[in-house]
Amino acid sequence: MLAQTPFPGLDERQRMRQRMQSHPKHYCGLFGIYGHPDAARLTYYGLYALQHRGQESAGIVSSNGEVLRVHKGMGLVPHVFTGSILDELKGHMAVGHTRYSTTGSSHLRNAQPLTVDCGRGQIAIAHNGNLTNASQLREQLEAQGSIFQTTVDSEIILHLLAQPSTSAGVNYLVQALHRIEGAYSLVIMTERELIGVRDPFGFRPLSLGKVGDAWVLASETCAFDLIQAKHIRDLAPGEVLVISQNGLQSYQAFPHQERRAFCIFEFVYFARPDSTISGQSVYKTRFEMGRQLARENPVDADVVIPIPDSGNCAALGFSMESNIPYEMAFVRNHYVGRSFIQPSQLIRDLNVRVKLNLIEELVKDKRVVVVDDSIVRGTTFKTRVNNLKEAGAREVHVRVSCPPHRHPCVYGIDFPDRSKLMAASHSLEEIRDYLNADSLAYLSETGMVHATGLPAQDFCMACYDGKYPVPFNPELDKNIIERRRNRVIGMGEALARDEKQIKLL
Repeated sequence: MLAQTPFPGLDERQRMRQRMQSHPKHYCGLFGIYGHPDAARLTYYGLYALQHRGQESAGIVSSNGEVLRVHKGMGLVPHVFTGSILDELKGHMAVGHTRYSTTGSSHLRNAQPLTVDCGRGQIAIAHNGNLTNASQLREQLEAQGSIFQTTVDSEIILHLLAQPSTSAGVNYLVQALHRIEGAYSLVIMTERELIGVRDPFGFRPLSLGKVGDAWVLASETCAFDLIQAKHIRDLAPGEVLVISQNGLQSYQAFPHQERRAFCIFEFVYFARPDSTISGQSVYKTRFEMGRQLARENPVDADVVIPIPDSGNCAALGFSMESNIPYEMAFVRNHYVGRSFIQPSQLIRDLNVRVKLNLIEELVKDKRVVVVDDSIVRGTTFKTRVNNLKEAGAREVHVRVSCPPHRHPCVYGIDFPDRSKLMAASHSLEEIRDYLNADSLAYLSETGMVHATGLPAQDFCMACYDGKYPVPFNPELDKNIIERRRNRVIGMGEALARDEKQIKLL
């Protein structure tokens, strides 16, 4: 088994991440391949294509049919893996993961895929999503003697899979799935099988592809394009797809589940524009969101500009529908990472400005429409509006290609608690005033859904409408397991103090 090596210095920088960001953080990317002689290397490229879904850690587990080999590290995919490391990950089967922490903090021990050696053999798991009953399940498993090595909810699934069961075949997996709640797409690897799973609501994406004679699973179809794999189909909500030397075997773990709840924010922001979801082009969907935004909220202006890269598609759609010229007035510095907490407001402002530079001559003395896909906290967007006015823009009109975010997400997107969502506690006019904009308008929920070409009942829109498909603990957040562990440690320390005092008496 290969060593797990952190990317030097990254842990410290991650702990310093600036909380006041304009967009929610990504969650995780999954990739798996069965039946290719260089499975780990193709997994590396698959993860490269899915890097946008998580930049905190990356990992690959390979199998030659007898033993699992593991390498994980903190940081970006090309920092974690080198050619010599990939050479050591021999096998015809592999599973990979890029992570942003949705449950459990950012530490090497929480990097995925997670592995276990149990009575069923060696198992590796990669998880995208968030379990809403993680804390309860962990308490139950610990009471039964389970010992956890991480603070991520994904390890709970491993423990459930490792428990003794009278069920044969895939039934033991189905039993485990019926105990977990919330959002999950999984790629699971045993010594001889690769298994793809989606939760019964279908919150998170997972697709099947094929390259040569090898089968591939990935969070997004853009990963197939990079390795020249053909997209076969999306896994259905509740489906368990087993890939082995016997070919493909599909099972429906939740045959009576009717409600669907795909995260619509995949179309709005998370997925890459060159991916396809449920048969719909993400690029065309975002373009149509921009067109619909222009229909619903017209404005007299001279130029339409996007906030790159998230607003590019919608701004182009807005421009085409309104016949207002489109310009890339903001130029993005692609070599800048996320913002970090700094000791002064001046440095924090510079961190925001260094990501985008404005071409003043494109906006000077003009009425500008600036388009982005979302405004969550609003702090960074306020800086963009001020940039435009400082450059001489006569008017700045803000248009947002999704509805206002008023509710936190508990299914795997790191939205802050409701108190930090600007639209949850402020009126449209208050937000406009805070942003220093001349006007502000959002796309309607109806218009957003219409742009996808899919029925509204297929989506989860809880972050917009507050209607949560799966019940959850209102105290749930990404650090709930760590807080619970700290409480247990505190109880132990208190008991030790009490015993010491009794002895003194």
